[in-house]
Amino acid sequence: MSTEFINSNYTIQEKLQILADAAKYDVACTSSGSSRRGKKGELGNAEACGICHSFAAGGRCISLLKILMTNHCAYDCKYCINRVSNDVKRATFTPEEICELTIEFYKRNYIEGLFLSSGVLKNPSYTMEKMCETLLLLRTKYHFNGYIHVKTIPGASDELLAAAGYLADRISVNLELPTEAGLRTLAPNKTMQTILNPMGKVQSTIASHRMAIGKTAHMERSLGNRYLDHGIFSENSRQRFRKSLSMGNTVSEAPLVSLSENELPISLKNGKRPASEYVLGWENATQLAPQDMSKLKRSFAPAGQSTQMIIGATGESDYTLLQTTQALYQGFDLKRVFYSAYIPLNEEAVLPQIGTPPPLLREHRLYQADWLLRFYGFQAGELLSPEKPDFNELVDPKCDWALRHLDQFPVEVGTADYAVLLRVPGIGPKSAGRIVNARRYGRLDFPSLKKMGVVLKRAHYFITCQGKQMYHTPIEENYIIRQLVHTDKKELWETQHANESFSQMTLADFGIR
Repeated sequence: MSTEFINSNYTIQEKLQILADAAKYDVACTSSGSSRRGKKGELGNAEACGICHSFAAGGRCISLLKILMTNHCAYDCKYCINRVSNDVKRATFTPEEICELTIEFYKRNYIEGLFLSSGVLKNPSYTMEKMCETLLLLRTKYHFNGYIHVKTIPGASDELLAAAGYLADRISVNLELPTEAGLRTLAPNKTMQTILNPMGKVQSTIASHRMAIGKTAHMERSLGNRYLDHGIFSENSRQRFRKSLSMGNTVSEAPLVSLSENELPISLKNGKRPASEYVLGWENATQLAPQDMSKLKRSFAPAGQSTQMIIGATGESDYTLLQTTQALYQGFDLKRVFYSAYIPLNEEAVLPQIGTPPPLLREHRLYQADWLLRFYGFQAGELLSPEKPDFNELVDPKCDWALRHLDQFPVEVGTADYAVLLRVPGIGPKSAGRIVNARRYGRLDFPSLKKMGVVLKRAHYFITCQGKQMYHTPIEENYIIRQLVHTDKKELWETQHANESFSQMTLADFGIR
């Protein structure tokens, strides 16, 4: 590997301040998905849960050292503070400096892993080479056995991408923007081909490694997903997805999403490249990786891969974002899709003006919807539609869906199956499982539901126990939403519905004659 590197006059502490601050726009709050015990002669391990300000099962807070290798960048992405046209302080870590920081922070119990990203220094392959050199030093010279999450550089060579996969636990290729039009407008140096090709290669290589050790080709998901035939990770949904791709000769012809040409999700639109290339390509990654990799005897990206999308920099609807998310999960078997509310940093006519608050509530609603896709058996087309392309910010997406499907409620908790219970607001996977188990031994009542973790404040509008409601409340959208909306948001809701008239309820409304 080349030893040429950009040097600066900053001290290590000054570099850390600059590059840690520059890394705050990369999202990495995720469970590791890697379970690796400590080894004699090596430092650290990888726990099965909790990374980057998360909490392990025992209550421990586990964190990562999150830094950029450099904020020098040859690209001019309009949304990025580190773009080449910006006048900001620039610094670059050498591989040795990153290794020393990681080890010293670990020994002091500040961190339990490393999150490493970078600007594009000179070109993608040069940057990726330096990142791989850093990881190789950590794993060999410093014998670091802990968790590492690395963000790859789109456009880097296959050899370097393969090396990163063997050295890190999780690997990311940032999508950044959900549509082709947005990518062309805001990131002229990036193309869909350089983003999607690595995703497909990483996915197929992870699948090959998993099958070689006797596991399924797909990443592990929540155990509750096995009971959700309608969920996006069920075999039925995967077959429908593959069928939708095979119906056309190209990915761009796959009729999976009914959107206009400009809003077609990026994961389904990639010029003239055959869909089969993402599944069949790059199975010999062990031969692509440098010779050093063979001595490490490591699995390829055991914690899977993830990506990140910026929210609010362009005008895509929540429907477009969620359809893209679902296609990424099904097409590339991603472990997580992260959302980052855009913070206006640069003066650009096509971007929100500086001073505009970031859409944090919208980001929150998208994360909630993402959980509904991954754990609750929902499809993107159920939560939103072209006629209703954005989430109601006053209530969470699950309540919003339930209010639009009141014909399916109330649900009798004593007889409803697991998949139906999951669709009730206030009932999650754990409480749904407890309900299914408990009712085999006796009748359920509302106090017992509360002990099982059901949030009755929301759920009681949508369920019955032994044929009775908790309170005699009408199952009517306007009434329920007024009760669900928090006090500080009721004024906004009442303003939006100022022209609607409401009358006082009578005893007949409660079924009392």
